[in-house]
Amino acid sequence: MFEQFQWWPFLLTITVLTLSPGVDSLLVIRNSSRGGWRDGVLTSVGVCTGLFFHAAISAAGLSVILLSSAELFLALKLAGAAYLVWLGVQGLRAAWRSRRVEIPRVTGQSLCVSRSLREGLLSNLLNPKPIVFYMAFLPQFVDPAYSALLQSLAMAAVHFLIGMLWLALLAAGVQRAKQWLARPAVSGGIDGVTGLLLIAIGVRLGTS
Repeated sequence: MFEQFQWWPFLLTITVLTLSPGVDSLLVIRNSSRGGWRDGVLTSVGVCTGLFFHAAISAAGLSVILLSSAELFLALKLAGAAYLVWLGVQGLRAAWRSRRVEIPRVTGQSLCVSRSLREGLLSNLLNPKPIVFYMAFLPQFVDPAYSALLQSLAMAAVHFLIGMLWLALLAAGVQRAKQWLARPAVSGGIDGVTGLLLIAIGVRLGTS
């Protein structure tokens, strides 16, 4: 199933997008500040678990498209590549108007496991961006000859591992992140580099 899979473009894109600042990463930072590393890690588990839901929904839509028309599938791939370029442009715009990020101090509040998991899961499930991204991104790597659902869930599992690693490190280093992310030059630099990489990846996938 994965003999011809483009691992490097896939891993690079997923890693770049995982490292990009967003709602989920800000929630992990906030909860780590609220209840320490464990709170942040539990929130990360909730966030990353939501990826499987988005992958399943995306795969269902892809299956319908694959059964309908090969031309429609190609059009979806091209639209997805264009969406990656658009995300890259948004990153460059964010770098241009980067603002200061404020992160609260760790308060040492008591840890509620269910609350942290629930907040992370709902943050991901109720965010329309992951499902839109998966619908645009997964067709670039799905082999029409095999099950779209199995391939999508496998890619979501890889995304889960990368996301958990990054968010757990973010939770552990929240005190340093407070000083580092508060610098406009740093946050703007991250947005700028991320934007350029997404544009390059989108152009490559769209012309391959």
